[in-house]
Amino acid sequence: MAPPGGRLDPLPEFLEFRFEAPGVIRLSIDAKHLNGAGILSGAVTYGMVDYAMGSALWAQLSEDEGIATLSISVNYLQTAITGDIICNAAVDRRNRTAATLRATVEADDGRLLVTAIGSYSIFERGRARARAQRLRAETPEL
Repeated sequence: MAPPGGRLDPLPEFLEFRFEAPGVIRLSIDAKHLNGAGILSGAVTYGMVDYAMGSALWAQLSEDEGIATLSISVNYLQTAITGDIICNAAVDRRNRTAATLRATVEADDGRLLVTAIGSYSIFERGRARARAQRLRAETPEL
């Protein structure tokens, strides 16, 4: 489920996220998703929230629009060590330049693991591409 006019970066594939629908990501927990304490890493659930919110918003974009995460606030309520987890995200409000979203991550046994709210910038892809090209020209080491 790639963004309009583009493709996802490699992180969701590396983490084995399964995009089931816009705003819905499933993950089967394995050893690479656990932190040093042997529990689900907060970084994994944060990533699920960000990509689920992004995919929920992508479904509402035109080919000429892009998005960037501005902020996400995550509340970690419980954790998991095995099984599947699922992230559900929804757009609460969207206008021409910004959107706010909410998400939850639940374990397959129904336990609520994470709640989150986020805000995203919406921009014209052409302007962003031109700005990136100017920046690369001004900063050759990038």
